[in-house]
Amino acid sequence: MPRLKSAIKRVKTSERNRLNNLVYKTQIKTLTKKVLDYVEKKDATLAAKAVSEAFALIDRAATKKIIHLNNAARKKSRISRWLKKLDSSKS
Repeated sequence: MPRLKSAIKRVKTSERNRLNNLVYKTQIKTLTKKVLDYVEKKDATLAAKAVSEAFALIDRAATKKIIHLNNAARKKSRISRWLKKLDSSKS
């Protein structure tokens, strides 16, 4: 355990930030799973609505530096691929 006052404060703030970041990360995972579920059920309207919600949350997390920009881009790309696959199978 840290002894210096500044180190003690740093432990507290990093723990607080970790818990705040965890909320964003779990929400992103939940929305991603929801999109995948809609794509598997072939429900395009609900999938599109969930995609826009997921993209907004991913962008917000990336701008707040909760996840890296490349990580955000990878997640959005993966979700877009699922949606394209749904559109191509539909037509």
